[in-house]
Amino acid sequence: MTNLAREKEWASWLRSAIAGDTRAYHKFLTAVTPHLRAMARRRCAHFGSPATEVEDVVQEVLLIIHLKRGTWDPSRPLGPWLSAIIRNKVLDSLRRRGRQTVPLDDVIATLKTNDRNTVSDRIDIDRILGTLTDPQRTILQSISIEGSSVRETADRLEMTEVAVRVSLHRALKGLRALYSERAM
Repeated sequence: MTNLAREKEWASWLRSAIAGDTRAYHKFLTAVTPHLRAMARRRCAHFGSPATEVEDVVQEVLLIIHLKRGTWDPSRPLGPWLSAIIRNKVLDSLRRRGRQTVPLDDVIATLKTNDRNTVSDRIDIDRILGTLTDPQRTILQSISIEGSSVRETADRLEMTEVAVRVSLHRALKGLRALYSERAM
Protein backbone atom coordinates (compact mmCIF):
# COMPACT_ATOMS: atom_id res chain seq x y z
CA MET A 1 0.00 0.00 0.00
CA THR A 2 1.37 3.42 -0.93
CA ASN A 3 1.65 6.25 1.55
CA LEU A 4 -1.14 8.13 -0.21
CA ALA A 5 -3.48 5.11 -0.14
CA ARG A 6 -2.62 4.47 3.50
CA GLU A 7 -3.30 8.09 4.42
CA LYS A 8 -6.63 8.04 2.55
CA GLU A 9 -7.64 4.89 4.44
CA TRP A 10 -6.66 6.47 7.78
CA ALA A 11 -8.55 9.64 6.87
CA SER A 12 -11.62 7.58 6.01
CA TRP A 13 -11.45 5.81 9.38
CA LEU A 14 -10.98 9.10 11.22
CA ARG A 15 -13.97 10.66 9.42
CA SER A 16 -16.06 7.67 10.47
CA ALA A 17 -14.69 7.88 14.00
CA ILE A 18 -15.64 11.55 14.25
CA ALA A 19 -19.13 10.53 13.16
CA GLY A 20 -19.23 8.07 16.07
CA ASP A 21 -17.97 4.77 14.63
CA THR A 22 -15.92 3.24 17.47
CA ARG A 23 -14.67 0.35 15.32
CA ALA A 24 -13.28 2.77 12.74
CA TYR A 25 -11.63 4.73 15.56
CA HIS A 26 -10.02 1.57 16.91
CA LYS A 27 -8.77 0.68 13.40
CA PHE A 28 -7.42 4.20 12.96
CA LEU A 29 -5.55 4.23 16.28
CA THR A 30 -4.18 0.72 15.79
CA ALA A 31 -2.93 1.52 12.28
CA VAL A 32 -1.56 5.01 12.96
CA THR A 33 0.28 4.34 16.25
CA PRO A 34 3.34 2.57 14.73
CA HIS A 35 3.61 5.39 12.19
CA LEU A 36 3.39 8.01 14.96
CA ARG A 37 6.07 6.16 16.92
CA ALA A 38 8.42 6.16 13.92
CA MET A 39 7.78 9.84 13.26
CA ALA A 40 8.31 10.69 16.94
CA ARG A 41 11.56 8.71 16.97
CA ARG A 42 12.83 10.66 13.93
CA ARG A 43 11.75 14.02 15.38
CA CYS A 44 13.29 13.28 18.77
CA ALA A 45 16.56 12.31 17.09
CA HIS A 46 16.44 15.42 14.88
CA PHE A 47 15.93 17.77 17.84
CA GLY A 48 18.39 15.94 20.08
CA SER A 49 15.79 14.63 22.48
CA PRO A 50 16.66 11.31 24.12
CA ALA A 51 15.11 8.14 22.72
CA THR A 52 13.48 7.59 26.11
CA GLU A 53 11.13 10.48 25.31
CA VAL A 54 9.61 8.78 22.25
CA GLU A 55 6.94 6.78 24.09
CA ASP A 56 5.90 9.81 26.16
CA VAL A 57 5.58 11.86 22.99
CA VAL A 58 3.52 9.12 21.31
CA GLN A 59 1.17 8.93 24.30
CA GLU A 60 0.72 12.71 24.31
CA VAL A 61 0.11 12.71 20.55
CA LEU A 62 -2.55 10.00 20.90
CA LEU A 63 -4.21 12.02 23.66
CA ILE A 64 -4.21 15.17 21.52
CA ILE A 65 -5.61 13.25 18.56
CA HIS A 66 -8.39 11.98 20.81
CA LEU A 67 -9.15 15.39 22.29
CA LYS A 68 -8.76 17.41 19.07
CA ARG A 69 -9.94 14.98 16.40
CA GLY A 70 -12.94 17.21 15.77
CA THR A 71 -10.61 20.06 14.74
CA TRP A 72 -9.13 18.11 11.83
CA ASP A 73 -10.50 19.43 8.54
CA PRO A 74 -11.55 16.30 6.59
CA SER A 75 -11.07 18.13 3.30
CA ARG A 76 -7.34 18.46 4.05
CA PRO A 77 -4.66 15.74 4.15
CA LEU A 78 -4.29 13.92 7.45
CA GLY A 79 -0.48 13.56 7.33
CA PRO A 80 0.44 17.21 7.87
CA TRP A 81 -2.05 17.46 10.77
CA LEU A 82 -0.45 14.44 12.47
CA SER A 83 3.05 15.71 11.71
CA ALA A 84 2.31 19.10 13.28
CA ILE A 85 0.99 17.45 16.43
CA ILE A 86 4.12 15.30 16.72
CA ARG A 87 6.44 18.25 16.13
CA ASN A 88 4.65 20.30 18.80
CA LYS A 89 4.74 17.47 21.33
CA VAL A 90 8.46 16.85 20.75
CA LEU A 91 9.11 20.56 21.27
CA ASP A 92 6.94 20.51 24.42
CA SER A 93 9.05 17.59 25.65
CA LEU A 94 12.24 19.56 25.06
CA ARG A 95 10.83 22.58 26.88
CA ARG A 96 9.81 20.46 29.86
CA ARG A 97 13.28 18.96 30.05
CA GLY A 98 14.82 22.42 29.91
CA ARG A 99 17.16 21.36 27.14
CA GLN A 100 20.20 23.60 27.12
CA THR A 101 23.43 23.36 25.23
CA VAL A 102 25.10 26.25 27.06
CA PRO A 103 25.08 26.79 30.83
CA LEU A 104 22.51 29.42 31.74
CA ASP A 105 25.05 31.49 33.68
CA ASP A 106 27.14 31.83 30.52
CA VAL A 107 24.12 33.08 28.56
CA ILE A 108 23.08 35.55 31.25
CA ALA A 109 26.57 37.02 31.37
CA THR A 110 26.41 37.84 27.64
CA LEU A 111 23.01 39.52 27.71
CA LYS A 112 22.82 43.29 27.94
CA THR A 113 19.92 44.41 30.07
CA ASN A 114 18.32 47.70 30.83
CA ASP A 115 17.34 47.73 34.51
CA ARG A 116 14.35 49.96 33.76
CA ASN A 117 12.98 47.38 31.31
CA THR A 118 13.62 44.58 33.78
CA VAL A 119 11.68 46.39 36.52
CA SER A 120 8.93 47.27 34.06
CA ASP A 121 8.73 43.68 32.82
CA ARG A 122 8.57 42.41 36.41
CA ILE A 123 5.70 44.79 37.20
CA ASP A 124 3.84 43.56 34.09
CA ILE A 125 4.42 39.93 35.04
CA ASP A 126 3.22 40.55 38.61
CA ARG A 127 0.11 42.36 37.31
CA ILE A 128 -0.71 39.51 34.91
CA LEU A 129 -0.10 36.83 37.54
CA GLY A 130 -2.33 38.80 39.92
CA THR A 131 -5.31 38.09 37.66
CA LEU A 132 -4.96 34.35 38.28
CA THR A 133 -6.09 32.30 41.23
CA ASP A 134 -3.94 29.83 43.13
CA PRO A 135 -2.76 27.25 42.22
CA GLN A 136 -2.84 28.54 38.62
CA ARG A 137 -0.63 31.52 39.49
CA THR A 138 1.93 29.32 41.26
CA ILE A 139 1.95 26.74 38.46
CA LEU A 140 2.30 29.32 35.68
CA GLN A 141 5.10 31.07 37.55
CA SER A 142 6.89 27.81 38.27
CA ILE A 143 6.75 26.42 34.73
CA SER A 144 6.72 29.49 32.50
CA ILE A 145 8.84 31.93 34.46
CA GLU A 146 11.11 29.82 36.66
CA GLY A 147 11.49 27.07 34.05
CA SER A 148 10.56 24.17 36.30
CA SER A 149 9.21 21.01 34.69
CA VAL A 150 5.65 19.80 35.14
CA ARG A 151 6.97 16.92 37.25
CA GLU A 152 9.00 19.23 39.52
CA THR A 153 6.05 21.57 39.94
CA ALA A 154 3.68 18.68 40.69
CA ASP A 155 6.07 17.29 43.31
CA ARG A 156 6.55 20.67 44.94
CA LEU A 157 2.79 21.38 45.07
CA GLU A 158 1.89 17.78 45.95
CA MET A 159 -0.34 17.48 42.88
CA THR A 160 -0.49 15.00 40.04
CA GLU A 161 1.23 15.92 36.77
CA VAL A 162 -2.15 15.76 35.03
CA ALA A 163 -3.65 18.24 37.52
CA VAL A 164 -0.71 20.60 36.96
CA ARG A 165 -1.10 20.39 33.17
CA VAL A 166 -4.85 21.00 33.40
CA SER A 167 -4.34 23.98 35.72
CA LEU A 168 -1.61 25.41 33.47
CA HIS A 169 -3.84 25.01 30.41
CA ARG A 170 -6.73 26.77 32.18
CA ALA A 171 -4.46 29.58 33.35
CA LEU A 172 -3.15 30.15 29.82
CA LYS A 173 -6.67 29.98 28.42
CA GLY A 174 -7.81 32.57 30.98
CA LEU A 175 -4.91 34.87 30.14
CA ARG A 176 -5.61 34.47 26.44
CA ALA A 177 -9.26 35.46 27.03
CA LEU A 178 -8.20 38.43 29.16
CA TYR A 179 -5.73 39.58 26.51
CA SER A 180 -8.37 39.20 23.76
CA GLU A 181 -10.83 41.35 25.74
CA ARG A 182 -8.24 44.09 26.25
CA ALA A 183 -7.16 44.03 22.60
CA MET A 184 -10.68 44.82 21.42
